[in-house]
Amino acid sequence: MRIIKKHPISLTENLKKQLLLWAQQFNEVVWLDGNDYPQKHGSYRAILAVDAFTALKTDERQAFDKLKDYQTITADWVFGYLSYDLKNDVEKLESNNFDGLNFPDLYFFQPKKIFLFHDELVEVQYLKLVEDEIEEDWKDILKTNDVLQFENKVKLEARTSKVSYFQKVHSVLEHIKIGNIYEANFCQEFYSEAAVINPIKTYLDLNNISKTPFSAFLKLDEFFALSASPERYIKRTGDEVVSQPIKGTIRRSQDLRRDAQLALELANDPKERSENIMIVDLVRNDLSRVASKGSVEVEELCGVYSFMQVHQLISTISCRIPLETPSVEILRYTFPMGSMTGAPKISAMKIMEDLEDAKRGVYSGSIGYFTPSGDFDFNVVIRSILYNSVKKYISFSVGGAITINSLPEREYEECLLKAKAMVEVLGSFE
Repeated sequence: MRIIKKHPISLTENLKKQLLLWAQQFNEVVWLDGNDYPQKHGSYRAILAVDAFTALKTDERQAFDKLKDYQTITADWVFGYLSYDLKNDVEKLESNNFDGLNFPDLYFFQPKKIFLFHDELVEVQYLKLVEDEIEEDWKDILKTNDVLQFENKVKLEARTSKVSYFQKVHSVLEHIKIGNIYEANFCQEFYSEAAVINPIKTYLDLNNISKTPFSAFLKLDEFFALSASPERYIKRTGDEVVSQPIKGTIRRSQDLRRDAQLALELANDPKERSENIMIVDLVRNDLSRVASKGSVEVEELCGVYSFMQVHQLISTISCRIPLETPSVEILRYTFPMGSMTGAPKISAMKIMEDLEDAKRGVYSGSIGYFTPSGDFDFNVVIRSILYNSVKKYISFSVGGAITINSLPEREYEECLLKAKAMVEVLGSFE
């Protein structure tokens, strides 16, 4: 049972900082921030969930079954992540690449304390056993005033050399030419060992230069995910399910006329549009496995959305589902998200496992939450820094869709464009 109280409040950047600093006293923290981006199908401006009452942490084996039991029995808010490698739970696949982070494959928790931010108020939901802490906590949050002066000086290395990257992209193109796949999302890791960062400042800096609609700060024990994701994986509201894959990227320009021209170029680029449309078809197929017959529809195809670093093409696919459909089953039948795999999905995942040099882990996975009624909302973990504070290992990965029209040099440039914000807040390349 939760005690609910509401406070009128303006969600300023300073309040966001105060909330995150206050939350660091807990081992479990999830902060989700929409950054007031005009994205369709939003529910909250931001959410903070802290302090586990119960938790589920597991490897890939029967992970979705365990999550289904946990979410059903808990029947409360639960927050956490799904790693990309849960692909091995839904298909006969393996993950044998190098893993410097060692995150659990799945980690969810039921928070004692939740803050749901609406337009001009915050809805505070505490479990009854901590209800007497509501007012004192709120006072503590508002008087928090730490100064974040830590400066990151991380030296980043590429797990895959530029020469090797070109060779691997050529291998993907060969697979496409002989018909094994027709699109694949090929990824590469950048990392640093024996590195120390301030996770809060790093996240705030990353968010400040990105301002994306599915931004997330996640802390679960020593595991941190600092995400500036622009992409929604999937959302359920009652009998409606929505997925919003991103495929298609072009840089932005500080010159307004040139910037508008770049957005128009992206909208009309046959290669970029074909990347997006292929994944739309894949998502439609995934959703049809759980949707009510004839209800899958494309609400928007290849819409141009502008972020601080890039313009991107986003499509919106929706469907209706029977109300009795278990929420975790929807995730099971659509995971991993098509924008991070390729098509055909299973073949693309097998080939990427053979070609990539690092285990993806939480990258290409998803951070999000379930509500007590079983509704959910999950992002795609891209444009994100992952950090194991015990091992002092930092990692971020970037990737792009390889199609028959891909040029390795342009794909590499796109990877560096997507990496720009993470490099800026962390340090520099070796």
